[in-house]
Amino acid sequence: MNSYKILIAAFYFFVGLFLYSCNVNKKVEKQFNKGHFDLVIKTLGGKSKKSAEDYLLIAESYRKSNRIKEALPFYKTSIDQNVEDEYAYFHYARALEANEQYGEAESILESYLAKGEDETVIKLARGELDGLLELDELKKNGSFYKVKNLAEVNTPSIEYSPIYNNGNLYFTSNREGGKIYLTTGTPFTDIYRVTTKGAKVQMESLKSLDPVFNEPGTNEGSIAISANGTSVIFAKGNAGKPTGTDNVNLYSSRYRNGKWSNPRILNICDPKAWDSSPALSADGRTLYFASDRKGGYGGTDIYVAKRDPRGRWVDVRNLGEAINTSGNEVFPFVSKDGILYFSSDGHAGYGQLDLFEAIRSKGVITVKNMGAPINSPSDDFGLHEYNLTRGFFTSNRKGGKGDDDIYTYVNEDPDLKIVNYLLTGTTVTMDDGGKEVILPNSKVTLTGNGGEILDEAFTGNDGKFKFRVYPEEDYNLKGEKASYITRRALFSTIGKSVDKSTLTEFETTINFEAKIVLDPVIIDKDILVENIYYDLAKWDIRPDAAIELDKLVLMLTDNPEISIELSSHTDSRDTDSNNYVLSQRRATSAVDYIISQGIDSNRLRAKGYGESRLKIKEAKTEEEHQINRRTEFKIIEYKQKIKLNQTPDPEADETDRFFDNIDEEEESDQ
Repeated sequence: MNSYKILIAAFYFFVGLFLYSCNVNKKVEKQFNKGHFDLVIKTLGGKSKKSAEDYLLIAESYRKSNRIKEALPFYKTSIDQNVEDEYAYFHYARALEANEQYGEAESILESYLAKGEDETVIKLARGELDGLLELDELKKNGSFYKVKNLAEVNTPSIEYSPIYNNGNLYFTSNREGGKIYLTTGTPFTDIYRVTTKGAKVQMESLKSLDPVFNEPGTNEGSIAISANGTSVIFAKGNAGKPTGTDNVNLYSSRYRNGKWSNPRILNICDPKAWDSSPALSADGRTLYFASDRKGGYGGTDIYVAKRDPRGRWVDVRNLGEAINTSGNEVFPFVSKDGILYFSSDGHAGYGQLDLFEAIRSKGVITVKNMGAPINSPSDDFGLHEYNLTRGFFTSNRKGGKGDDDIYTYVNEDPDLKIVNYLLTGTTVTMDDGGKEVILPNSKVTLTGNGGEILDEAFTGNDGKFKFRVYPEEDYNLKGEKASYITRRALFSTIGKSVDKSTLTEFETTINFEAKIVLDPVIIDKDILVENIYYDLAKWDIRPDAAIELDKLVLMLTDNPEISIELSSHTDSRDTDSNNYVLSQRRATSAVDYIISQGIDSNRLRAKGYGESRLKIKEAKTEEEHQINRRTEFKIIEYKQKIKLNQTPDPEADETDRFFDNIDEEEESDQ
């Protein structure tokens, strides 16, 4: 079986199902609609005379059960018999690539593009052809990787998605046989564990995980494990009645009082979507996973979610079109040095799933095929690094033991140098005496210069947050907390990066620090707006004033729950009436400018106070008069935010809370 995992078959079942109407009998139609692709192959294979639609349906059944190599002759025959479906040409080309017939694949795509009419298929075919043209250049690139089949673990059955944690290697397999999954014609999968020191496994320790994970008649998939090994997230599919869904979802369990809790579906799962291949960051606060949920770029995309102070997974975010394509992106993993590894059949590669690395530099994400021998014409996926030069991955390439096998790799690049750029910061506020104090339990968001969200963090009682940043790039930090004014702070690594050629250590860490000051929301408290200057006796908004007002626009955008009064004040060097009129015009002019930038007029009130509120009543110098000539704002209405709950809700689902206090537990275990 040419498969990168059984669970993906459930994905193919749920997307793009189609039949060829009157030319397919009711029995085959029922089998296909149930996702029993192996039965479709056997039923139609037994027919003495087959139509073009029959051949295409056999090919599709092979493809949807991840045996695209075997689909090749059936796509060819369906096309030779003039099948009408244009997707057949695209998938035929993909099958040729899987069988290393790259020249033939190019010819098929070029032939189709000369006559194709379906714009969706045409777009896919053009992208595939472009990828094939890049392949020649890719093959020229050298590599320092060495790979080896982990023969002790592998069998003729499926072994995939290796994860290393605390001296144990976890993986998924159907090595023990059992009940057959009718979609693929192979046994259901379970999760296993074996003790290992690096790549040296102790096979006598091999065993399947606790029955609470490995449920009979279901496919258990990839697993992600917290650093201390007491909390897990794993994929499980085809569960039916126990979960109320037949799709693939993410489940969580926690080790407490000597046993694992009953797995619960994760709160971020979409009941209408395929959610799988989870991976956790080292600190357990970030979850990466693949999903075909609505709003993505194509098949499966890679998403990220963050853990909030309650332990709930929140702020699910697609990683964007630099990573995701119209194809499938799956099996994310973020290494210690911040590189995102993932598998894709949408980026240019050798034929099926290839392994890629995404590196950010100067605000640009570059996706690079890892090349041979990491990649092959078969499926290569599920990379997991256990130190900065060594790790595991999965492949069903030639020379293995039969199906998906686990491989080890080592990077022997003699010039490899790792540089980590880390930004550590603190959220603070001012006490009644004007002294800075720690502000705990805030949310901080790191955005790039273009406004794209790069990372998020929820601070603890120490107010600390930490982000990985990258060389030669500007950033924006946004701090927020209920009952406080959301504020931003700028940070940059431009001019602060190091030349790797000057380093002597294999790994170097560059630390930066930042601070975000958040003011509490206090109704009717005056807050000075810096440097709003007007020409003498004028009220027009000058360019330098617009820069400061733009900061106020940003503050109002970040705090949609507040309404403000913007006030203008003059010095005392004119009559009361003239100063009042001038200040009112200036306040109105400033408010009009803010409205012109998209802020709702109902949230703004302009007020001129003239010289009635002098800061320095007996001003004599120009500097003192300038202090009196000022612009301020105050909050006049606040629609309370929903607070970030700092303690777990006692009625919250166990699934939502299972990562509570992980950091404290990890510290106590060390």
